Amino acid sequence: MGEAAAGERRQRTDKQRNRTHILEVAEEFFAEQGITGSLDAIAKRAGVGPGTLYRHFPNREALLAALLQARDEELEARRIAIQREVTDSRAALTQWLQALDKWVTAFDGLPEPLRAALTEGTSPLALTCQGFVTTTEDFLRAAQRDGHANPRVRGRDLFLSTLATAWARGAALADESSPDALVSLMRTGWETPARQPTPDSDEGPSAP
Repeated sequence: MGEAAAGERRQRTDKQRNRTHILEVAEEFFAEQGITGSLDAIAKRAGVGPGTLYRHFPNREALLAALLQARDEELEARRIAIQREVTDSRAALTQWLQALDKWVTAFDGLPEPLRAALTEGTSPLALTCQGFVTTTEDFLRAAQRDGHANPRVRGRDLFLSTLATAWARGAALADESSPDALVSLMRTGWETPARQPTPDSDEGPSAP
């Protein structure tokens, strides 16, 4: 009985070691090739059979979800920091969208499966995306209440716009100025102009 239990522990340890190794190799591979790279090529580089990889990660979305887990935690920590430290709702929404942009550009080609996850509820990425859409909505509503954001804009719109601008930056027509231009263009779509101070009537020029 003791030997059987020890054998099971070894199997679990080996399984976890294989999973961790596959993730490390996939992280490096996707960083080089983009997320459309062959999963079989990842298995080969990791020194395991394709069957081993698919037992851990049955599809590309499952592998991506596992790779993004650490980044999800970083993004969540950033959310908490913004909500705790930034009192201006316009600045808070801006900083959250910047953090979200960094998350969606972790790998080349990532925006597309994230977009698909919003319409395909079975995707392992769906729950994560929905959670960040909700967070975006929270930041947006605070800015709308303070008159800093267009009341017709939705959190889902901003999330999709972030994906779209991330995708466009990788397009053939994009150049080094495109990232800032696209972010600025998106901001003009959600932000309301800052109110200019109105001079008091008794501070105007005196009558001749």
